[in-house]
Amino acid sequence: MRERQTGTIVNVTSIGGKFAGPFGGWYHATKFAVEGLSDSLRQEVAEFGVRVVIVEPGAIKTEWGDIALDSAQAASGQGPYGDRVRRMSAAMRQDGGTMTRGSEPDLVASVIMNAIQAPRPRTRYVVGHLARPAVVARWLLSDRMMDRMSARMMGD
Repeated sequence: MRERQTGTIVNVTSIGGKFAGPFGGWYHATKFAVEGLSDSLRQEVAEFGVRVVIVEPGAIKTEWGDIALDSAQAASGQGPYGDRVRRMSAAMRQDGGTMTRGSEPDLVASVIMNAIQAPRPRTRYVVGHLARPAVVARWLLSDRMMDRMSARMMGD
């Protein structure tokens, strides 16, 4: 890409790189890291005509959510956080919860294709169920208000 003086790198992260929720520190840490890496890389390769784009999906209909909730229950379900993990899992899996209302995966694929084909792509694409409201809330609300909102969504 440097030699050709053109190209687009697309890094897919998550809105989980904008804010963190309980029992997902391991996940959020990786997503925050991809955000920082992408921001740095974008500045480093710009002089070579290479663009770096970040795609930040919200809730997407994949098996990831079930895997994450099952892992949380396996790791914490029998310990001091067990009750809270069970409430969180039930709230997220209930009809209308974030696990049941995700966007289709092809929406993310479409955004990636648009970013690749755009002559001047945006640096960030927020896509999918609850993605935009979550990013706007993170921008507008204090940390404590975000914590309260997260707690309510997680069944607390």
